Amino acid sequence: MTTPTALADGRTAPERSPSPSGRSASFRRLNALARAELILLIRNRSAIFVALVLPIVMIFSIRASLEQIDLAGTGLSVAGAALTGGIGIVLVQVVYMNLVTGYVTRREELVLKRLRTGEVTDQEILISTALPSVALAVLQSVLLVVAGAIAFDLSAPKRPELFLLGLLVGFVMMSALAAATSAVTRTVQTSQLTTLPLFFVSLFASGIFVPLDVFPDKLAAVFELLPLTGVMTLVRHGWLGGVEGGDLVTAAVAALAWTAFAVFAVRRWFRWDPRG
Repeated sequence: MTTPTALADGRTAPERSPSPSGRSASFRRLNALARAELILLIRNRSAIFVALVLPIVMIFSIRASLEQIDLAGTGLSVAGAALTGGIGIVLVQVVYMNLVTGYVTRREELVLKRLRTGEVTDQEILISTALPSVALAVLQSVLLVVAGAIAFDLSAPKRPELFLLGLLVGFVMMSALAAATSAVTRTVQTSQLTTLPLFFVSLFASGIFVPLDVFPDKLAAVFELLPLTGVMTLVRHGWLGGVEGGDLVTAAVAALAWTAFAVFAVRRWFRWDPRG
């Protein structure tokens, strides 16, 4: 509340309404920008197809591949491994790959440059661009958990705090990695190439398609250092249980370290102007 100001003739100036706090103003800007991004996402049919259909197709592919693998020593069922792997696919395809295209498109169309001339902060621009994809990934993750309980007789997450931590870190990491990858992506078309390294590495070496338990110990130890492996460990064992505390600490540290590196990379190398 503001204090009335004394005027020269002894009167007091009328009390003015307090200006909105910086936090509420920031929330309104984020909300407005995120709504605009959501509308653009809905209008982009190819992006919607990638976000909604391809993860489902990939989950069935995972299940088919797992049926050819001996999971006896892993403590995992085919359904459990496939559905938790499905969450990894959602993180890679719906958040990471979709956002790389989104950031590059906004940059090349000068949207990012124009937004920076107003009151919107850099963080608000980056976050609002990511929010629709993250919201879609949250919805798909919830549907996977529900499908696991109804159609595959899986229990609810046994350690929901680990499951939610894995999802939260995964959303932040994949969003930041998408923004960092956009810095080395010249056009929207080349985003299909620049996203492939992380896509294939995560798919086949981070426990999405094949649980790390089936690999030799030395190879699995290397794979544990990859960006998405720690997230997948938290998600899988948060949902299905059955992991030792030391492994969880290692997974959390690796996931948080990659997230911190991705955020640093965005702050250091993100490009706001067209590459030309």
